[in-house]
Amino acid sequence: MRSLRIVTLNIWNRSGPWEERLASIRAGLAELDPDVVGLQEVLRPTSGDGLDQAQVIAETLGYHVAYGAAFATDGIAFGNAALSRWPIRRSQNFPLPQLESPEARSLLFAEIEAPFAPLPFFVTHLSWRLEEGHVREAQVKALVAKAAELCPPAGFPPVIVGDFNASPDADEIRFMRGLCSLGGKRVYFTDTFGLVGRGDGITFTRRNPFAGDVPEPARRIDYIFVRGDERGRGEALEAHVCFDTPHRGIHASDHYGVSATIRAET
Repeated sequence: MRSLRIVTLNIWNRSGPWEERLASIRAGLAELDPDVVGLQEVLRPTSGDGLDQAQVIAETLGYHVAYGAAFATDGIAFGNAALSRWPIRRSQNFPLPQLESPEARSLLFAEIEAPFAPLPFFVTHLSWRLEEGHVREAQVKALVAKAAELCPPAGFPPVIVGDFNASPDADEIRFMRGLCSLGGKRVYFTDTFGLVGRGDGITFTRRNPFAGDVPEPARRIDYIFVRGDERGRGEALEAHVCFDTPHRGIHASDHYGVSATIRAET
């Protein structure tokens, strides 16, 4: 049986001790050895030289990279990245509804030349404020609509990863899991950790010293979703929180990540 290992991590842009955190991110990815990775809060210069975080993370690990910006300030883009051990056939970036939120958000799509089938891989980072649940609801409706548009049922089921900034009992996540409707529509994506995860699943907590000053409850806000497929492709086999221990005394980010293994072939 062929399987696919996926990791998602919000890398916290360049906050904190970046060079030490970079070493932690690289070490964690080397140990996990994922096939595809979704990264959020990734910085890249809009032109010329400058820190391209996706490239510096990928360069020692041999990954191909796709990038999509959510917004840019002072010549620096802020967005999402997809890393893949296999070539990336094409990529597109789509804005998500912003409503009255002060910050834009986007959805990155990468079509990956996996050996078992073309893999549709999406990376996103939803609005973060606790009171912006209605914004996130609009954003999840938009991203599942885009997945439906780009990913016909005959193909490999789309994988959607990222920082959703919402706990599993929030309506925006319940919508993804097929537990409630939004705007008269209902979908189903497997929450891989929710189905087969080990441990408490918490990815944002004051136990992490980089999140210690943030007055928010400890909760799981980072996800790996796979659209349901009756043929067994994309079945969640294993999932766990990762990047939850420091490397040489330094955590990788203010978030922990999630790793999941899914069935690639039946």
